[in-house]
Amino acid sequence: MPHLCVMNTVSENQLKSVCVYCGSSFGSDPTHEASATRLGQLIAEAGLRLVYGGGSVGLMGTVANSALEAGGKVTGIIPRFLEKREVMLETLEDLVITNDMHERKHLMFQKADAFIALPGGIGTLEEAVEMMTWAQLGQHRKPVVLANINGFWSPLLELFDHMRAQGYIRPETEVPYLVARTIDDILPMLRQAVSGKPHSTSGDYASLTDL
Repeated sequence: MPHLCVMNTVSENQLKSVCVYCGSSFGSDPTHEASATRLGQLIAEAGLRLVYGGGSVGLMGTVANSALEAGGKVTGIIPRFLEKREVMLETLEDLVITNDMHERKHLMFQKADAFIALPGGIGTLEEAVEMMTWAQLGQHRKPVVLANINGFWSPLLELFDHMRAQGYIRPETEVPYLVARTIDDILPMLRQAVSGKPHSTSGDYASLTDL
């Protein structure tokens, strides 16, 4: 694992960039695309930089183009072998092409102050869970939000509850994450998290009973 710097609790005006993980397709629920559009707009209107995977297709392209259209700043990070598959967004002023996925993910971590997981596939899941794992191991304190649009992440939350019940996630090794019911909840939630204010959910995580 690359060496990571621990982020201490910071004031909300130091939330300058957010990384969004999401699908490179649209999925079957039309609210997911609408949510990606809304999130891109909100990030731009808040004056934050969007850090994302560099593609122009699916929810990935939607959130980036929405932020750009709203006058936002966007950094795309894409590995060379995915340039064609994810249709690299070549119009970006800040576009980084990496040699592999490991370099991509580490740069996304370095350039972001927080992480948001919109609906997506196994890649989105892997990226979000990796950020949770690094936080669980004390490697960073950057907040991770699951955007639980129409209950998309509820099966994952149920799995986390199952892991707790089975003793694999214990109080001393709790997995830190937040769950947003709506897109408009996300940025206020992140500002609370980085400023050290208490969350509306119990502890640093939310179970199905909190939704």
